[in-house]
Amino acid sequence: MAEDLNEFIKAKALGLSTIKPDEKREFLGNFRERVAMAVTIGQLHDPRIFDLLDEVLTRYPQYRIYLNGLMNQALITQYMQQALAHDYPFTIMAQPGMRVKKTPLVNDFGWVLAHPTEKISRPILL
Repeated sequence: MAEDLNEFIKAKALGLSTIKPDEKREFLGNFRERVAMAVTIGQLHDPRIFDLLDEVLTRYPQYRIYLNGLMNQALITQYMQQALAHDYPFTIMAQPGMRVKKTPLVNDFGWVLAHPTEKISRPILL
């Protein structure tokens, strides 16, 4: 009984333990093995990437898009509209429980294409 109580107190004080939290933060809530393609915020500003992502969404309809919720709102809207145009499922990810919103860097991922539950056998390469 005392061990259960200690575990309960530890869980409440430290929060729930998660598997590979840094990897999940980097890939917008996904494990690396579930990611088919990841695009940085800097790459999303390149006008050529929009057409490339259109082609990817057409060829790989079985995945889900994850958008970085800390990006510029105009950029989120642009890629959200692209997902809607393809009738593609998407999620805008914002880190829960963050008291301070850090400004995302150009090397942070802004657009991730991943399978929500299964490992990807062949990632999509640019």
